[in-house]
Amino acid sequence: MTDRFGELPSFAAFRHCDARDGFEVVFFRSSRDAIVVRGHTSAVEDGQPFAVAYSVELDRAWRTRRAEVRGTSLTGSRTTVIEADGEGAWSVDGAEVAALAGCLDLDLESSALTNAFPVRRLGLGVGERAPAPAAYVRALDLSVGRLEQTYERLADPGDGRVRFDYSAPAFDFRCELDYDACGLVVAYPGIAVRSA
Repeated sequence: MTDRFGELPSFAAFRHCDARDGFEVVFFRSSRDAIVVRGHTSAVEDGQPFAVAYSVELDRAWRTRRAEVRGTSLTGSRTTVIEADGEGAWSVDGAEVAALAGCLDLDLESSALTNAFPVRRLGLGVGERAPAPAAYVRALDLSVGRLEQTYERLADPGDGRVRFDYSAPAFDFRCELDYDACGLVVAYPGIAVRSA
């Protein structure tokens, strides 16, 4: 499948609302071989504050290759380094994690931006549906586990946006996500809205 979206902007920002109250700012840098995403989220969810800074390197096919995630919460500060071979093998802090086998995407609980990775990678046409299991990093403790998710490309709403049906059964969660022409989330119901 091919990436059907336009060039990335230099940055994006998201206001996190409903499930949490916070803000996320992301910067993009592209080269011939890689896409590097650097971002920061600070938020409070269920009375728990957290601040997460991340740097994610993707290959040109939008497969996660490496990430460094730094987090601070009431339990302290930590850093997690995640590496992937682009074919479905993962390691976390240098140890191979068999439970993540077959995942090609990274999903940060603290980020609205990371839902762009599978959408850009899959390049789905209207009516197409695909599983996109991800290495899922929790916001408070940076623990990493497998998250089964599915994306289905819906008919475009006609306002320049692209829409997907998204589901994550482990959280009993399903919603319609709106993306812009660059493949970045514009509206993530219950989680975040794009502010820039």
